[in-house]
Amino acid sequence: MFDTNLVVVGNVLTAPEWRRIASTGSLVANFRVASTARRFDRENNRWVDGNHLRVRVSAWRRLAEGVASSLAVGDPVVIYGRLFTRDWTDEDNKPRVSYEMEAMSIGHDLSRGRARFFRNKAAQVAAVEDAESEAVVTGELSEPVPAEEMPIGFGEGLPLAAEEPPTFAEPDPVPVEVPAVPEGEDELTLEVERLVAEQPAGARRTRRTKREPVAA
Repeated sequence: MFDTNLVVVGNVLTAPEWRRIASTGSLVANFRVASTARRFDRENNRWVDGNHLRVRVSAWRRLAEGVASSLAVGDPVVIYGRLFTRDWTDEDNKPRVSYEMEAMSIGHDLSRGRARFFRNKAAQVAAVEDAESEAVVTGELSEPVPAEEMPIGFGEGLPLAAEEPPTFAEPDPVPVEVPAVPEGEDELTLEVERLVAEQPAGARRTRRTKREPVAA
C-alpha cells in the first residue's frame, strides 16, 4: 500500500548475475545500476557531477531473461520498480544498509543511443520460476548459478547481426511548397514576350532623357 515506486535513469554498473534463492530454489537476475545527477555550473560555465545513487536491481521471470540476454556493463537504462532499503550485519557485526530495487520494467535509454526490439516467443513454461517467486523477499540468502545451469546468457535469443542487420529509417525531408501558377498565366506571359519581340526596333518606346533647365 505504501510501496515507493519510482524511475531510476542511469548506467549498468555490474553485469547481470543469475542467483538462486536458497530457501525456495527460485532464480533471480541481479545487477547494480549507478545514477549520477548533473547540474550546470554557471561560474565555470560547464556541467558538473552532482549526487550519486547506486542501487542493486532484481528482476524475476521473463524480465530476468530479457535482462540477462540484453544488458551489459555501461548500458544506459531506464528502470521502473519498487525501491526499498535492506538492513543487515557484516562480518564485523556492524549494521549496514543497502538500497535495493525490485524491477517491474527495464529498457535502454534511447536518448543516448539506438536499439532494436525483438519480441519474446510464446512459451508454456518460463525458464524462471512462477509467480510464487514474488513472495520471496529480495536479499534472502542466495547462491550464484553455475554457467551450465543458467536459463539464458547475454546475446542469446537475438538474431545474429550478419543474418539480420538493423536498419534505421531517416526522417523524410521537409516538403517545400511551390506557389501555384494561375491557369493561363504562362500562356499570357509567352504571348506578351512574342509581341514585344515582333515589334520593329524604332517602334519600341525608348526612355526619355531628363530635360535640363535652360538658363534665362
